[in-house]
Amino acid sequence: MKTPKKRKIERKTNYSTRMKLLKSDLPRVIVRKSNKYITVQYVISEEAKDKIILSVCSKDLIKSGFSNKFTGSLKSIPAAYLTGYLAGKKILNKSDKSNDQKIILDIGLQRGIHGNRIFSALKGLVDAGVNIQHDKKAFPSEDRLNGKHLKEEVKKELEKIKHKITKWNES
Repeated sequence: MKTPKKRKIERKTNYSTRMKLLKSDLPRVIVRKSNKYITVQYVISEEAKDKIILSVCSKDLIKSGFSNKFTGSLKSIPAAYLTGYLAGKKILNKSDKSNDQKIILDIGLQRGIHGNRIFSALKGLVDAGVNIQHDKKAFPSEDRLNGKHLKEEVKKELEKIKHKITKWNES
């Protein structure tokens, strides 16, 4: 009997899924959520070694005027969307091939429940112009992305932040 690998025992890595992702030879966008933040990383694998090209955390939204007192936590659905949007803009600025190259979403061992924070970040990436395979059914509703479920003023605030991100990345 073969002893399972350490990361499989710790439930950190699904090796069969990882092997499929590595064999595709395409760059990946990794979306992870923690107790406080959402993190989006753009990763390229070379000889089964991951090289992080850029990383964006929802904490970076504070620089754009995101206030968690006003718009909710830094791991909310609107925060995940804006984090994905910011990451998408940075990926397009960093990438030489523009948005022609396909990218794969890597959610790891997280459950892929339609409408959750992971797919909210994916929606932000798609809205930013990143060429990533997706199913529109998986995205949260526009009301949840715009923060209508939080407070009435939040939609205007989120639009301002999205506009700042767009302007900031263009300059």
